[in-house]
Amino acid sequence: MDLDEKILMEMMRRMLRIRIFEERVVELLSAGELVGWCHPYVGEEAVAVGVCMALQSEDYIVGNHRSHGHPIAKGGDLKRAMAELYGKVTGYCKGKGGSMHLADFSIGILGESGIVGSSIPVGVGAGLAAMLRKDDRVSVCFFGDGASSQGTFHESINLAAIWKLPVLFVCENNQYAQTTSYRYAVAGEDIAGRAAAYRIPGVLVDGQDVLAVYDASKTAVERARSGEGPSLIEARTYRYYDHSVAVARIVRNPYRPEEEVAHWRENKDPIKIHKAYLIEHAFCSDSEMTALEEAVKEEVEEAVTFARNSPLPSPEALYEDMFAQPFEND
Repeated sequence: MDLDEKILMEMMRRMLRIRIFEERVVELLSAGELVGWCHPYVGEEAVAVGVCMALQSEDYIVGNHRSHGHPIAKGGDLKRAMAELYGKVTGYCKGKGGSMHLADFSIGILGESGIVGSSIPVGVGAGLAAMLRKDDRVSVCFFGDGASSQGTFHESINLAAIWKLPVLFVCENNQYAQTTSYRYAVAGEDIAGRAAAYRIPGVLVDGQDVLAVYDASKTAVERARSGEGPSLIEARTYRYYDHSVAVARIVRNPYRPEEEVAHWRENKDPIKIHKAYLIEHAFCSDSEMTALEEAVKEEVEEAVTFARNSPLPSPEALYEDMFAQPFEND
């Protein structure tokens, strides 16, 4: 793989943006400043970044309940993302969507959904639209190992395969569907192997290595854009937090060993892995890396300040942006 310094450093910047944004959100939720649900993407940064760096700005992505990492990896605005979590009018969805519904059509972010597997058909629909319009776009569906057993996944990948739609299916296998291990719930050794049933490529990749994810994604995107149809990538990854911030308060019995979490944090951290690669190959120094981290922290704090100072929606806004008005105007 022959990547220049600019791309390699941008990968690091985007992973840091996700990590620091998510850690700050967890702090704000724990302090009670933010309310609602949050499913941290910490530990999985290399998947979204590796995929999105292989895309063009106009390509589509759809996400799921663990939804902050995808739009940030696609180049989304941290201020608008944070404002949405605060429920402010300056947010991506004017404060009406919250954590699981970030969208920015201008850069191909079609949104996410808290309903497991529900975004996959949306991504396939976007791929169908791209094919009919002949606009050379590719659509990416992000989903977890739990969603890979949903009917929506199988129906969608089958349709995409028979019509040869420009769609990339990315299973972020963080190994636990809430508290259930995929080894208990998934038949077979891996999810990538399911691609064989639809006669499309299926690739299992190290989801902690951003370069490995990028390489697999670039191949799949080029295949889709050239009219050869969809591919399935299973990125084996790991989430460092519980399924959501609230789950830690609800689940009393540990469902994964502390040693397992510590092993992934210490030995398989995607940011540590990429940082070591950059320094070893002289793409940056320790001081330059520290400066980048500080710059991203400042960017995240600016997003928090922006969100705090933004106005809340007016009561009248409740009836805006609707397909139909439930009440007649007085």
